[in-house]
Amino acid sequence: MNFQIPYGREGLQFTLPEENVAGVLTSQAQEYEPELSQEQLVNEALNNPVGSEKLAKLAENKEDVVIICSDHTRPVPSKFLIPPMLAEIRKGNPKANINLLIATGFHRPSSEKELIEKFGSDIVDNEKIIMHKSTVDEDMVDCGKLPSGGRLKLNRVAAEADLLLAEGFIEPHFFAGFSGGRKSVLPGVASKETVLANHCGEFIAHEKARTGIIEGNPMHEDMIFAAKKAGLAFILNVAINEDKEIIKAFAGDYVKAHEQGCEFVKNIAGVKAEPAEVVITTNGGYPLDQNIYQAVKGMTAAEATCKENGVIIIAAECSDGHGGESFYKTFTEAAGIQEIRSKIKSRDRNETVPDQWESQILARILDKFKVIMITGAPKEMVENMYMKKADSMEEALKMAEEELGLTEYKITVIPDGVGVIVE
Repeated sequence: MNFQIPYGREGLQFTLPEENVAGVLTSQAQEYEPELSQEQLVNEALNNPVGSEKLAKLAENKEDVVIICSDHTRPVPSKFLIPPMLAEIRKGNPKANINLLIATGFHRPSSEKELIEKFGSDIVDNEKIIMHKSTVDEDMVDCGKLPSGGRLKLNRVAAEADLLLAEGFIEPHFFAGFSGGRKSVLPGVASKETVLANHCGEFIAHEKARTGIIEGNPMHEDMIFAAKKAGLAFILNVAINEDKEIIKAFAGDYVKAHEQGCEFVKNIAGVKAEPAEVVITTNGGYPLDQNIYQAVKGMTAAEATCKENGVIIIAAECSDGHGGESFYKTFTEAAGIQEIRSKIKSRDRNETVPDQWESQILARILDKFKVIMITGAPKEMVENMYMKKADSMEEALKMAEEELGLTEYKITVIPDGVGVIVE
């Protein structure tokens, strides 16, 4: 069987003996054929908002308008979303002062090159763009207390807007259930203190904090509360295929439109687990596989179908290295996986350290499986994080065979690990 899977910008090709393949888990997104073009899908959503008045109507008499926009780590096709949103706002109020607030969450700021690639030079050259920085306390406003007990501090630009909007995309998310909607606010434009409280060890370990689950998910409940407190009035979210093309758009109320989008994504992304000794996965290629930190998401899809003590092979380019200094240090400064898990379990939610959530999930995976990365990240870096590095699929499979001590085993392939909900 021949495979072409996402890896960086170019992709990765390999061949497997058909008799070894237990299953190929793919979203139906790639086969889904929308009746309209990407531009038409967005316009249709804006013209038929769910549970809300049209954006132009909401913008009437609103002077300070803020659109929360996704950052460089998200493959949101913002070139199709922002122009029509700006047009609608200016239709309602031609004199509106509009700011695009980049929801970096806990990530590094986006570079000008990344912004141009995402929005296009016209938007970057002519619109006001503000980069959220979660560690700058003076940029934050205290908005009270989260249901979980942590402080809710949000970017002042968002909190003080006359009209707060958000764009984004909806995909399965490994602890928030789904991305998009309320997530633009928390963690998108929340303070470091707030993100740490929400991403605490207790919540990450919660049985409902898993891919495709919103109801009963404590992280989601905090995020919904934060969006309401911020006054998030309207969202434009899209579902995309593996080529990062829009296949469906949802606009309107941040709860109702998002729920409609989540239902659509759940229906096309749900796949039945095919247990195997080896699972091959990816993190969806660029921009999602820029670092090891992000690549943990793709590993969780494999976790859901890999037999215990099996091997997960993840292809992730990681041109940006590990992606988080605290994340990396958690592994380099520990004596082993159990030490990492014990330390995280012992911390109160107000003692959460940066990137702890990603470390917690990776440690959970490494406690049950061997992980081999096909990656451009340095060998020493990968090994310092208790994983092994391979330069090709052939090498990775040979290493997996050695780890298993077997000559006969089954392989499950998940071409896009962030695009499926393995059930």
